[in-house]
Amino acid sequence: MTKPDANGIKEQILSRYAAKTPTSAKVFQTAAGVMPGGETRTSTFFTPHPLHLASGSGCQVIDLDGHDYVDFLNNYTVLIHGHARAEVVAAAQAQARAGCALGGAVGLASELAALLVQRLPGVDRVRFCNSGTEATMFALRAARAFSGKDLILKMEGGYHGTHDYAEVSVNSAPQSDPLSPRLDCAGVPRAILETMRTVPFNDLEAVEAVFEKEADNIAGLIVEPMIGASGCIPAREGYLAGLRELCDKYGVLLIFDEVITFRFSRGGLQLRTGVRPDLTALGKIIGGGYPIGAFGGRAEIMALFDPFRPGFIHHGGTFNGNSASLAAGVAAMKLYDGEAPEQLNALGDKLRQGFDQIFREAGLRGRAIGVGSVMGLHLTDGPVEDAVKAAEVKARTRDLLPLIHLEMINRGFYSAPRGMYVVSTAMGRSEVGACLEAFRGTLAVLRPYIEEKAAHIMI
Repeated sequence: MTKPDANGIKEQILSRYAAKTPTSAKVFQTAAGVMPGGETRTSTFFTPHPLHLASGSGCQVIDLDGHDYVDFLNNYTVLIHGHARAEVVAAAQAQARAGCALGGAVGLASELAALLVQRLPGVDRVRFCNSGTEATMFALRAARAFSGKDLILKMEGGYHGTHDYAEVSVNSAPQSDPLSPRLDCAGVPRAILETMRTVPFNDLEAVEAVFEKEADNIAGLIVEPMIGASGCIPAREGYLAGLRELCDKYGVLLIFDEVITFRFSRGGLQLRTGVRPDLTALGKIIGGGYPIGAFGGRAEIMALFDPFRPGFIHHGGTFNGNSASLAAGVAAMKLYDGEAPEQLNALGDKLRQGFDQIFREAGLRGRAIGVGSVMGLHLTDGPVEDAVKAAEVKARTRDLLPLIHLEMINRGFYSAPRGMYVVSTAMGRSEVGACLEAFRGTLAVLRPYIEEKAAHIMI
């Protein structure tokens, strides 16, 4: 029997996906006539066409052709309890019947705020917005206003949403210069670059070098305690504590973007690591699956938003404190307490360890890295400690991760095209075990492709 070549394997995977999802393909064609690229969210787009989902329940989603998938995406970490958790749905429905956009102050805002302040060591006061993008935008504004300085230091490959300042040095490429900020989105003014500085993640020496030169002009340092979009890259031991020390030494505010990492304990990575930031940006899980963002920090910094204060920072937003999101968020946060975070982290550890074992069994250089319930696949057995290294690995392995993604969909498992997997409290060991078996089968199918196109990852 003739052994299939790499192109044949790729075509087989694409063909099976197309045969399984004809309605998604048809809807995508229609959508392309009214939306650029046939989608409205870049992160859910992939070729040959995105999977169009009709519903979700627990740890499963159903596409427009009626196929079930175990959901290891969970809307990019939003759905801590999976889809349509009964208590969360009931809270949102009750509030929807009472009204969601009342145009005035609502008590639910202070209820959710109190839960966040209680849990997060670095948050004395908090305000709500509508997304993680808004949360980081206002955190940066607060840092500039409080310090009287203009510059912000961020990490190469760090994703902080889609406002102008966040679109600097997000999409790393091989041989990127982590010390040279660049605009990664058309339409962002070049003047933005004058206010931003960048360094590699996990490199304290680079941070101190910038501080020694420009600390008098740097308002804040913003960092994801685990770099998410570049492949769930954890901080080295002592890195976050080192950032705190350097910020204190040079008079720079430390800003944690915990939009993703808040799920890693009842009080985020700041509680888990004991490193207290000056400002924190939040989103995703705090809304129970509904749109929300929040930013908070030290009382004296957040006082800048107090309308009783002369010259306060104006913070508008038609849907700030949307009642349905607040109600769902209160329910979700109350459910995510006690032993729930550690149980979920343990489930994520099992999945990550399973991926690593399967890579070894297959004789492939690959690993899953991350923290707790979130992980990213990297096709190397070497260290991946910054975004440039992650980009180099990705470039060498061509389109292998997207093919793994499609074949896992063919087998009934939904994840991110870039190799990101997320677990929820709606899952158990059986779903993790089934995912690992599907991954083992996926690598077996792709073996000829790997031998021809990515033989360097074979041991």
